[in-house]
Amino acid sequence: MTQSFTRILYESADGIAKISLNRPDKRNALDDATIQDLRDAFERVASDVLVRVVVLRSSSADFCAGADLSALQKIAESSILENRDDARSLMDLFVAMRRLPKPIVAAVRGRALAGGAGLATACDIVIASKSAQFGYPEVRLGFVPAMVMAMLRRCVSEKIAFELVARGEAISADRAAEIGLVNRVVADDDFNASVSEYVTSLARSSASAIALSKYLLYQIDGMTFDAAISSGADLNAVARLTDDCKRGIARFLEKE
Repeated sequence: MTQSFTRILYESADGIAKISLNRPDKRNALDDATIQDLRDAFERVASDVLVRVVVLRSSSADFCAGADLSALQKIAESSILENRDDARSLMDLFVAMRRLPKPIVAAVRGRALAGGAGLATACDIVIASKSAQFGYPEVRLGFVPAMVMAMLRRCVSEKIAFELVARGEAISADRAAEIGLVNRVVADDDFNASVSEYVTSLARSSASAIALSKYLLYQIDGMTFDAAISSGADLNAVARLTDDCKRGIARFLEKE
């Protein structure tokens, strides 16, 4: 099944939903329509019981170049309250991605800059092509990648996070993997096949176990150790009651 939006392409098959940024003439830059399309697409994923894994990718050479010129012009002309509402629209997208009970894999090739890097960071897993680049150049405009830092800081160390946003320089995919921003780097020639193989394998995992694991992982971000391990114990009890867990235990016991 393939469905079209204004700024993205959406298709789902075999338990995998593919959301492709589709503004090649703008290097997939983010504007209001793109953000709304993405929010609508993730809502569709959430309600589709057949979808087990989501791939966020680009239909063109670059993943996402951040905000487009019209968005920047809007920022310059808006009041503080209008800018706050505009920022909250992107915030709502990031929160929706974190709350989605299904894993989101960013398949990044080309450049992922500013909000584009933030979009990749908001995903649960990032697979990058060897030639991909990541960067947070907002500082060069006197701007702050404020919402992105909430996720960036959870991926890399404090000092590296500050260096990335303070210098605004793009880094290679290998460097991004080295600091924890990227999970895997694959050869450009094998990129599509490698992503397909990875997400197909991920789709075979227990959907309930992944959903509960994702919920717990992000839930414990601000917890003390005692609170986090207590939440883990509670969720462990819930996981034991799922059909996937019961079937898994039964299969294990049969082998023994």
